[in-house]
Amino acid sequence: MAKKKVKEAPEDGAEGAEDGEGAPAKKKLPLKLLIIGGVGALVVLGGGGAAAFIFLKPKPAAEGDAAHAEKADHGKEKKDKKGKDGEHAEAPESPAVIRPGPEGVVFYTLPDIVVNMQTAEGKATFLKLKLTLELPDGTVTEQLNPNLPRLQDMFQTFLRELRPEDLSGSQGSYQLRMEILRRVNLVIAPAKVNAVLIEEMLIN
Repeated sequence: MAKKKVKEAPEDGAEGAEDGEGAPAKKKLPLKLLIIGGVGALVVLGGGGAAAFIFLKPKPAAEGDAAHAEKADHGKEKKDKKGKDGEHAEAPESPAVIRPGPEGVVFYTLPDIVVNMQTAEGKATFLKLKLTLELPDGTVTEQLNPNLPRLQDMFQTFLRELRPEDLSGSQGSYQLRMEILRRVNLVIAPAKVNAVLIEEMLIN
């Protein structure tokens, strides 16, 4: 029986040895799983980071490009607006008709003038004048255009004081031209107008 017990002891030792060999195998298996899992996580995270870098980076760049393009368009619009303002700042379009004449003179036809004249009987009488100014050259228009409101005010003030009989005959027309010429030259001095031409005069 003692021999049997001795023999059994090595068997137990062998089983213990086998168990000892099996224990490290069990420890190595979770370590392998951890390594594989870590590698997989790195692959997933790396792929996700790459995807985020690829797909998310162009979006802010596109927004930046859009903002830059909008800013450029705004700058261009501002520049265009400034250019347009510069063009209009030189001189607004004149309502007068300007055309060249013989020997370098320029004809400057004013808008029609209509005023209510005074009469002794108190009857409403209207005077319609179409006047053309003869200018020595085109540079005088630079003085006439900005002063056109003053000229129109002068015509209204002066012509309202006239009576129909003041304009009768050639003498009346001559005096009217001379008075208008004098007053126009006072408004645009030191520039001068050569003559005032009456193209149309109606009294109703």
